[in-house]
Order: sequence, then structure tokens, then C-alpha cells
Amino acid sequence: MAPTTHLLYLHGFRSSPQSMKALKVAAWVAAHRPDVRFWCPQLPPSPAEAMALVAQGLAQWPVQGTAVMGSSLGGFYATWVAERLAAGAHAPVVLVNPSTDPASSLAQHIGEQTHWHHPQDRFFFRPEFVDELRTLACGPLTGHPRYQVWAATGDEVLDWRTMQARYAACELHVVQGSDHALSDFDEHWPDMRAHLRLTGY
Repeated sequence: MAPTTHLLYLHGFRSSPQSMKALKVAAWVAAHRPDVRFWCPQLPPSPAEAMALVAQGLAQWPVQGTAVMGSSLGGFYATWVAERLAAGAHAPVVLVNPSTDPASSLAQHIGEQTHWHHPQDRFFFRPEFVDELRTLACGPLTGHPRYQVWAATGDEVLDWRTMQARYAACELHVVQGSDHALSDFDEHWPDMRAHLRLTGY
């Protein structure tokens, strides 16, 4: 397996590169693996545009050496990236409380929304975005060992049991309690970075 040289982090719905987990990962990479290119793009509201942005960025990355991490809706996106863009690269993937059916869960959020970290920034989640999410839905997963999944039983947004069912054949960690943000992230990060093939200097 090629060592990781590039790490993609995909944030969740209404989130941003300023999320707690994204900032922690970015800080660790900067401190311990400055040779690794870390990219956490601000994803547009349109799922199709978001994945077009990611595909454009990954086109410049090496086939081998790429790792992917995603949280919530970003976990759904990371699965799409792994299955569609990096399937042949055997890229390791870490998912934190991933959304398994965002077309259904986000249908109730059509309308004006605000960003968690910048409430003054508003965007409109359009009905057609739900259709775009349906288009991005992947079938059965391939390369199950590539996936490491963290599902918190205390997730107040998504049902951890749907994650368990979707990723049952993968390396699945059911975290008792915790929450959607996985507030005890620091406790689990060593296992995550080992899966992502990130060792500190």
C-alpha cells in the first residue's frame, strides 16, 4: 500500500472547513506531516457542483497516495469519491457518522439555510439538490477493508443503526454515546490516522 501523500476532508451539511474535526485534522497534519497535502474545500450547496469541484481537484492528485475522510453528508460524499473516483487507487477512507440516505434526510431542509460557523452567510437548499443526491447514491460498496466507519449511538441528527447496516462489512466502530460531531474525536483520532496511513514524524 502506498503511503498517504494527499488527504481530502469533506465536511457536512451547513458545515465548513472551520468544523472542529477539519481544524483538528488540519492542525495535526501541519504539525506532524507537513509533507502531506491537506485539502478541505468549502463545498457548494449543490451536491452535483460539490462533487464536480472535488473531481476537478482530485484530477491533479496522484492515483496512489490519496486518502479520504468525511463527516455526516461529507461521509456520503466521501463514499461516492471512493467508489467513483478512487476505486482503483485503493484509497483508505474514514467516515464519521456518515449520512447514508441524505436525499431523504435533507428533503425536509429545502429552503433558506445558514452556515453553522458563519451564521451571517445564507444559502438556499433547492428541491433539485435532493435529486442530485439521489443521483450520487452508490450501490453496494467495493473494497470493504478500505473503509473505517465511526458511528455514535448518541448521534442526535442521524440514526447510527443505518450506518451500521450500510457499512456492516467494513471496519465499523460503534461509539457508545458521544454525538453527531463526535466530540470525543481526539480519543479516536489515533486509530483514524493509522487507517489513513498517516504516521507522525
